[in-house]
Amino acid sequence: MNHQGTVVLETGRLILRPFQAKDAKDMYNNWAGSERVTRYLTWPAHASVEESRMLLDTWVKNYSDPKYYEWCMEYKDNRQAIGSIGVVKMDESIDAVEIGYCIGASYWHQGITAEALQEVVSFLFERVGCNRIAARHDINNPNSGKVMKKAGLRYEGTLLQAGKNNEGIVDLAVYGITKAMYFEKTH
Repeated sequence: MNHQGTVVLETGRLILRPFQAKDAKDMYNNWAGSERVTRYLTWPAHASVEESRMLLDTWVKNYSDPKYYEWCMEYKDNRQAIGSIGVVKMDESIDAVEIGYCIGASYWHQGITAEALQEVVSFLFERVGCNRIAARHDINNPNSGKVMKKAGLRYEGTLLQAGKNNEGIVDLAVYGITKAMYFEKTH
């Protein structure tokens, strides 16, 4: 893969960019501090803005690594950080990545996450040279699967009792797309 790191990307409604320390308040207020948002995630809601700030400090340090991909979803209308999207797993032996994302509840059901995911998928196939992109979700969170489908990923199956999140041990629905599938659809 031709790693480029977390470069700035843009969609109709979003600027996808590296996080900055100043995003801690938005991060905490818009998604990371919400148990509703983190219900199906592998990490608990943050207890304070300071906890969000400490995580962001780590992410900002990681940006020096060209294999590190973690974008802030900045909503153009209000210039707030409203979510995150990034590569959560990478297998360079087969040029594959898995993507994870999270967005504030007040931005749900508007197609915003799918818009971000589509842009990241395009970037990873067209500029980084991935061969496969996958994502997965707790089967009790079907709206996440709708985001994946809208972004062009195909349902591949369900892994039984294969994940653990804030709800406990859960079944995971897996979605994926290959470079060939992507280019067949877009070119």
